[in-house]
Amino acid sequence: MGAKVETTVTGRGAGARIALALAVAAPAVIMRLAGVELAPVAAVAVFGAAVLASVALLMWASEAARVDISGSLALAILALMAILPEYAVDIFFAYTAGHDPTYAAYAAANMTGANRLLIGVAWPMLVVFAIVAVRHRGVRGERNAVTLQAHRRTEILFLAVATSYALVIPLTGRLAWYDSLVLAGLFAAYLWRLRGKEEAEEELAGVAATIAVQPATRRRGTVAALFVAAGMIILATTEPFGDALVGAGAELGIDEFLLVQWLAPIASEAPEVIVAITFALRGRADDGMGALLAAKLNQWTLLIACLPVAYYLGGGEFAGLPLDARQTEELVLTTAQTLLGVAVLTDLRLTRSEATLLFGLFAVQFVLPAPNIRYVIAVAYTVLAIVLFIRQRRHLPELIKFR
Repeated sequence: MGAKVETTVTGRGAGARIALALAVAAPAVIMRLAGVELAPVAAVAVFGAAVLASVALLMWASEAARVDISGSLALAILALMAILPEYAVDIFFAYTAGHDPTYAAYAAANMTGANRLLIGVAWPMLVVFAIVAVRHRGVRGERNAVTLQAHRRTEILFLAVATSYALVIPLTGRLAWYDSLVLAGLFAAYLWRLRGKEEAEEELAGVAATIAVQPATRRRGTVAALFVAAGMIILATTEPFGDALVGAGAELGIDEFLLVQWLAPIASEAPEVIVAITFALRGRADDGMGALLAAKLNQWTLLIACLPVAYYLGGGEFAGLPLDARQTEELVLTTAQTLLGVAVLTDLRLTRSEATLLFGLFAVQFVLPAPNIRYVIAVAYTVLAIVLFIRQRRHLPELIKFR
């Protein structure tokens, strides 16, 4: 479905590459299962290599899956698998907060940090690597922007709806059970919308192409096995990889809240960001942005929906996970940033100047770390979003139109 296959790797060659990726990941998985502890620097190397290996498995699986399902649905599954570490870390914090209130702040910090990293850092990085690929590697594409295909409006529309709902969450002072119902429902509707969606034909090559030309049963079994293997590697290795980063940061005297909000998400966001950049370097910036959009939508709907449930199962109140003043500030800022992200993509283009703007506003919070500055930055995000919506109002009907 929507995939042109060009086999350039033999079956034996494809098997060898898959085996190599598994071999690279094996030491990290074995050490994790055996409970072996490494020094932070060594742990970053060993577990980081495993994360990279899982990225290769995810890319081969998601590309080969396009023979049987739509490209957008394949990317959505890829994004869901790639952010499993983020789910594991955040759900752990929320569950523990149910019987230890000190962890409540960490759940919100990790969630908001991960969401803001995607738009403030990952989106601009994708644009940079896409431009480098066009200018210096001769791949097809724009020299100063990334243009998305029309079907990406699905992710943008659902992201806009989720962001509109997120505007009311700070007013309640908690992530409540009904927030779980609404946001999980939105994610389910998004997946349903992607079901069987027709898209432009894309070329498959390399390992993915070799898998794609196999008989249906073998192909689907291989794809499923690759997804499962990658997911297991990610779950087994990303937490110690994040712990190693946090441990190194702690030795430098960095604030614990900031470690949870930024260093841990950097580790857990690594798989989908590396996948997206790899797509961009191969001249497939639209797929890279599609993966990041799917990851953002995952985190902005299903991940948030899981937190009140985990909190309750951990012994917390049924009413939901409470938000203190700082967590409320972080959520307001994250919502405002997402609103600007939606506005930027209304015309299906992310230019170099827009990427610079997103990164610049993200970086301001580190230059001016005072708590009240977060609301100032949130206002700036919102005002700029309104200006962009007005400037690009001719594109709004196409975005809103549900096709």
